[in-house]
Amino acid sequence: MDLQIGDQVELLVEAETPLGYTVLINNELEGLLFRNEVYRIVEEGMEVKGYIKNIREDGKIDVSLRPQGFRNVIDEDVEIIYLKLKESKEGFLLLTDKSSSESIKFHLNMSKKAFKKAIGNLYKQKLIVLKDDRIELI
Repeated sequence: MDLQIGDQVELLVEAETPLGYTVLINNELEGLLFRNEVYRIVEEGMEVKGYIKNIREDGKIDVSLRPQGFRNVIDEDVEIIYLKLKESKEGFLLLTDKSSSESIKFHLNMSKKAFKKAIGNLYKQKLIVLKDDRIELI
């Protein structure tokens, strides 16, 4: 199987390890999904879409649940936040760049770093207003 970094693949979660989860890539190769990159529920036996993150010299493969590359990731995060704001009856989310990483992960299934980049993008597009206690849709 000829895989490249960034390729979209099918993953079958096999087992949880101290580092994360071992996965079967396209029913052929074994890979590793690191715990610190998982922002949603992952269980053994679950099939998910993933992306090749790194192919190491020793042949081991690291995978991610998110597309690789800044543009791919930020577009997805921007869309998640924008849709959450649109779905909100009040038109705002009680999250800011000062919110805890746990709160951001709970509400949006993303890291605080990804959240901050995405709201920065939305702010530059003049789609949101940043308040002391929330972000509001314009």
